[in-house]
Amino acid sequence: MSIAPYPDWIRPPAGGYTAEDLDRLPDLPPHTELIDGSLIFVSPQTTFHMRTLRRLERALEAVVPTGWEVWREMTVRLDQRNRPEPDLLVVDERGATGPKQTFCEASDVLLAIEVVSEESEERDRETKPRKYAVAGIKHFWRVESDDEGKPIVYTYELEPASKRYFPTGIYHKQLKVDQPFPVEIDLT
Repeated sequence: MSIAPYPDWIRPPAGGYTAEDLDRLPDLPPHTELIDGSLIFVSPQTTFHMRTLRRLERALEAVVPTGWEVWREMTVRLDQRNRPEPDLLVVDERGATGPKQTFCEASDVLLAIEVVSEESEERDRETKPRKYAVAGIKHFWRVESDDEGKPIVYTYELEPASKRYFPTGIYHKQLKVDQPFPVEIDLT
């Protein structure tokens, strides 16, 4: 029995990978992200993650304003060395380039949502929000699980001069906001 050699992409090039490399590297695992030029492989998701995503996606699709779309698990090109994959996005429909599109531009994103997983806590709480803010994404929601497995949603808005997010709310049983557009979601 012979063991297949490691793929060439397992060894990053000097300076790391670029956003365009994600579309050219053969046989990457699904949902591979690019953070600071490094490939990040996503672990299998939990039922909490899947159910929370489904609830948020359905609720957002019901109220998203005309001209905007809800996209699930699509990468966002923030810059040349960063192309993360938020769990959910609200994207300007003019940013859609066709059925073979593999990413969107940060300038087309109104809202990025991360449902925090155990393996991605630091990325979802620190790294990604900081990068989304610098890229100019106006709204960010972070979703965590409480002790009973119910979602808690933390909402943030970009302060453009500092390019930092500031908290706008913490929601336990019901998410009710008017920004980036009116939405009400039962979290129980």
